[in-house]
Amino acid sequence: MKTYFKLVILFLAMTLTSCDDVINVDVQTAPSRLVIEASIDWEKGTTGSDQTIKLSKSTPYFDTNTNTAVTNASVRVVNDNDGTEFIFTHQNNGAYTNTGFIPVIGQSYTLEVIHEGETYTANETLTPVVDITEVNQSKEEEDEDLLEVNIIFTDPEAEENYYLLKIQRQGDLLPELIDFDDEFINGNRIPMWYEKEDDEDTDEVNESFQPGDVVDISFFGISEAYSNYMQILIEQSEGAGLFSSTPVPLKGNCINTTTPDNYAFGYFRLTQVVKTSYTFQ
Repeated sequence: MKTYFKLVILFLAMTLTSCDDVINVDVQTAPSRLVIEASIDWEKGTTGSDQTIKLSKSTPYFDTNTNTAVTNASVRVVNDNDGTEFIFTHQNNGAYTNTGFIPVIGQSYTLEVIHEGETYTANETLTPVVDITEVNQSKEEEDEDLLEVNIIFTDPEAEENYYLLKIQRQGDLLPELIDFDDEFINGNRIPMWYEKEDDEDTDEVNESFQPGDVVDISFFGISEAYSNYMQILIEQSEGAGLFSSTPVPLKGNCINTTTPDNYAFGYFRLTQVVKTSYTFQ
């Protein structure tokens, strides 16, 4: 019996150690594209004059090159009503800044980026946002050990509104993004609840909110077009489920007017935002 057992072990060892052939898999690659991060966000209580637009190039998934900044572009934003031009100056790191931007609620603006002989344009309207009236905490009804943060605001009744809520616990790597509209909540006082649950699939502990945690909250008013874009982006970033559609390249509103097929990634948005923070008790 012992001899048989040893023979089985020896056979398994030979089988496992012999399976060491290298398999080369051809991974599809896509052409490098311009990535435009043009978020003009006017925080309430500020002038909104300091704005930054970031340009980079996309890279293959397994590429280890981290220096993707675009340093040789021309960037400007124009007020479509009076033609006021805001030139964004390169800072030698892919960031282009302007310290004299004038935000106007309801005003349409056009972005123009010229890079490597090609012109990219996008158009958006600066969307307002209502104030957050209260931030507090509560405990989840089915699990009193789970803390949740509550963000309360009142939705305007006379208009369609689209919102983006960004919640990030200080110390966390990534924020949580929540996109929603007022189709079923129009004109009401709206409480938004958010909690973090422990992830059983990871070794990390205290994923849920704990007393002393500080949460940064940003509440944006966004356009319907940007809301549609964010819905797809959030769905794809959360991973494909059983009935999810196959992820596809997500196109924003930045159009290449020189070579349309060489489109850019990213989005040009103009939003008003309310920022606050909350410390759990």
